[in-house]
Amino acid sequence: MRISAKAEYACVAMVELAARFSAGQPVSIKAIADGHGLSSRFLIQVLLQLKGAGLVASSRGQGGGYQLARTPDSIHLADIINTIERSPEASSALSALPSSPVSESLGQVWKEVSQAEQDILQKTTLADLARRVQEKGVASYQI
Repeated sequence: MRISAKAEYACVAMVELAARFSAGQPVSIKAIADGHGLSSRFLIQVLLQLKGAGLVASSRGQGGGYQLARTPDSIHLADIINTIERSPEASSALSALPSSPVSESLGQVWKEVSQAEQDILQKTTLADLARRVQEKGVASYQI
């Protein structure tokens, strides 16, 4: 599976927002960027795209920032990846080849792999990831 840096940054930001969800306070872009070594300018673009999809909400002014628009257990990795990537289906060089039993068989396997990836992304929630982070002791996250 190939995931762009933009999609990975989106996932990092969303897990951070999930970890802070119970506080009920928006999180600044600077706090997310500084905490994970991300570019603030790039993160703004990512969060705007997530906002457009209804996954995050923003507030302006002092104490403003971003927070999840839904609960962490109702947002799946598939929601995030598919929003950022727009087209999770990878193109295959097989489509340029003449149809043959080999290319058709390989094409079917690639579709099965893609479906298995989507199934995993669809069943993994932000709450699941925040719990994994907490269990690893990386930070003192609370859900």
